[in-house]
Amino acid sequence: MSENYKSYYKNLDPLVKWAAVFILIGGIKIASELVTPLLLAVFFSIISSQPVMFLRKKGISKGFSISIVLFVFLGILTILGGILGNSIARFTLNIPEMTRNLNQTIDYYTSVFDKIGIDLSSESLFDPGKILNFTASTLNSMGNFMGQLFIIALLAFFMLLEMDSFPLKFNAMLGKANPHEEIESSKRIILNVRNYLGIKTLTSFSTGLIIFLALKIIGVDYAFIWGLIAFMLNYIPNIGSLLAAFPAILFTAVQYDWKVTLWTALIFLIVNIVIGSLIEPKVMGKGMGLSTLVVIISLIFWGWVLGPIGMFLSVPLTMTMKIFLENFEDTKWLAVLLGTDKDAIEIIQETKK
Repeated sequence: MSENYKSYYKNLDPLVKWAAVFILIGGIKIASELVTPLLLAVFFSIISSQPVMFLRKKGISKGFSISIVLFVFLGILTILGGILGNSIARFTLNIPEMTRNLNQTIDYYTSVFDKIGIDLSSESLFDPGKILNFTASTLNSMGNFMGQLFIIALLAFFMLLEMDSFPLKFNAMLGKANPHEEIESSKRIILNVRNYLGIKTLTSFSTGLIIFLALKIIGVDYAFIWGLIAFMLNYIPNIGSLLAAFPAILFTAVQYDWKVTLWTALIFLIVNIVIGSLIEPKVMGKGMGLSTLVVIISLIFWGWVLGPIGMFLSVPLTMTMKIFLENFEDTKWLAVLLGTDKDAIEIIQETKK
């Protein structure tokens, strides 16, 4: 970044800067189908960088280490994709029967409430067919994601090959005097994203596995689907676990008696309290340095820009943006707004010195 460019950027009208930001956001939203696989490849490569570095320390070449890690991941995901495909096919075929059962259940409770003088129309509540079809469409979208794995893995492969050059290019972009000097911000972005996604993947996998095994033990059909949904939606902060529990509880309420439904609800409640509220915060440590309000807003914003995948990546995307904003004097105030009270107190104490 040359001095002339810095001077030009500094003297630029703030309205022009904000207009450029909104144009950029609009462009990302329009090109979301292209941007989404690219972002997934970026974060997938960040997660994969740790096992790649481990293999390289064992004396394995860079290209071969990357190939081993990607092939292992693709192998696991291919097996899961095959199981998911069979489960989706079975689930889709049984939707008409489940819809009939759900209608009968709703009619029964409607008649019970009618007897005590409460008019409870099933049409005024929800369309049961739409709920089950929405679940099926969500599962199909997961299947479509599996179909994009080859492209994502190919992009991640070349990103991992050039991972070592990213700090150098980041330094040059920020106009550092010594382009070979490693700066803290680039290391923080990679380290924080890797830690967050790594820990979130482990806790989400544990959540999905325990729910799958527990539902299998009590005899709930499609236990693999409910465990996979719990695994995927656990990446969505705050509301993901609630969204994952709803279709499984609804399914058991339709297909089984109230005891199985109660056990299903308890399984989701206990697993999410133990892993989501007790284990994950302790393992995560101080977190991503984002306020709770910012996490919720980022969930809505990135979901609007990038769709469902944006909700999964909302926290690492916002955290990356916060660290990047801290590197410029005229955007530090935005980084403070995105951060926690602790970050603001530290900045105030630094200014007093």
